[in-house]
Amino acid sequence: MRIKDITLAPSGRDKIEWVKSYTPVMGIIEKEFRTAKPFAGKKIAMSIHLEAKTAYLAMILRAGGAEVSVTGCNPLSTQDDVAAALAAEGFEVNAVHGATPEEYTRDLTAALSCCPDLIIDDGGDFIGLLHSSCRAYGKNLIGGCEETTTGIHRLRSREREGKLDYPMIDINDADCKHLFDNRYGTGQSVFDAIMHETNLVIAGKRVVIAGYGWCGKGAAMRAKGLGAIVYVTEVDPVRAIEAVMDGFTVLPMNRAAEIGDIFLTLTGCRDVITKKDMVKMKDGVLLANAGHFDVEINKNDLLSLAEEVTFRKPSVTGYRLSDGRVLNLLAEGRLVNLAAGNGHPAEIMDMSFSLQAKCLEYLATKGFLLEHRVYDVPKEIDREVALLKARALKAEIDVLTPEQIAYLNAAE
Repeated sequence: MRIKDITLAPSGRDKIEWVKSYTPVMGIIEKEFRTAKPFAGKKIAMSIHLEAKTAYLAMILRAGGAEVSVTGCNPLSTQDDVAAALAAEGFEVNAVHGATPEEYTRDLTAALSCCPDLIIDDGGDFIGLLHSSCRAYGKNLIGGCEETTTGIHRLRSREREGKLDYPMIDINDADCKHLFDNRYGTGQSVFDAIMHETNLVIAGKRVVIAGYGWCGKGAAMRAKGLGAIVYVTEVDPVRAIEAVMDGFTVLPMNRAAEIGDIFLTLTGCRDVITKKDMVKMKDGVLLANAGHFDVEINKNDLLSLAEEVTFRKPSVTGYRLSDGRVLNLLAEGRLVNLAAGNGHPAEIMDMSFSLQAKCLEYLATKGFLLEHRVYDVPKEIDREVALLKARALKAEIDVLTPEQIAYLNAAE
């Protein structure tokens, strides 16, 4: 067990109870699991942003009979009061906000040391360890689920190379995940964090969105809605066309660097903003990242340009260049919406974490039959979660008649 302070538990408990009020689908699944106990006798290890929605997911899995070990997936996204609340409820928790790289790896290793039957990964760090220094801890592993784009990239790479030792389910690309979590969740939460930490207006600002995947689409939409002038940078011509037809100007980063006031990277790649871009930027710009790792904004380049590095306010570091210009880096270049905010809204994570719970149930019963590769979320699970969410939102949908079904399935 490694947490900051057990006396923080009441605050974390309040956050979890608040989340429960706004996650109706998770509540339905919790009731199902309490009766069915699909994880009886099984151990589950979770590496995911440790905040209130995640904590409720851990509680649902334990309601299903699992012994659950929890850690974070980013050194700055752990909320210490939520970690304490889980520890107070008897969960094995190893996570502290602001962990050093060495502490972070030790926490991941400690979570895996239970030799889990199932895992939830977010970014691929669990899988990386299970294929290297923690290989022995995978002896009971049936399989697991991956939450985010970066982790899926890493899994697909292993699969192509024939180096994936367990079946993994791609939660990120399920309809109930990327269409809502990546788009509406990221879009709202990044600007919530930026506005909260800087207390600056978005309206009238020139906002540069790097990457126009689902997360980028959501961020661009929210920036526009807040009154910003939005520019998009892309490497994919199809996504570039989408951005243009959605009403945005598409520029290469070296040109956008000269005009932007706020830069937000959401690509899943490295070196999206580097020294050649930084030297062109205006005084006072905000640099923020919403990709999984802190490599999209090259921090070494930023440091090499700076004559002085100053703490400006919580989650904002100023880099003063030789000519007096200051470039402001938010949340140390880590996921700004989680490192400097509360992450995605509860109603959004209701779908993503319901997928996680149901897919782990699927693996618990059928995982032994699966090959060692990356699988899509079964369509029936995606649809089940969607139907439950639609009902919770009071959205009533039509049902196809037998004649309509026959027509759609007809060869001619």
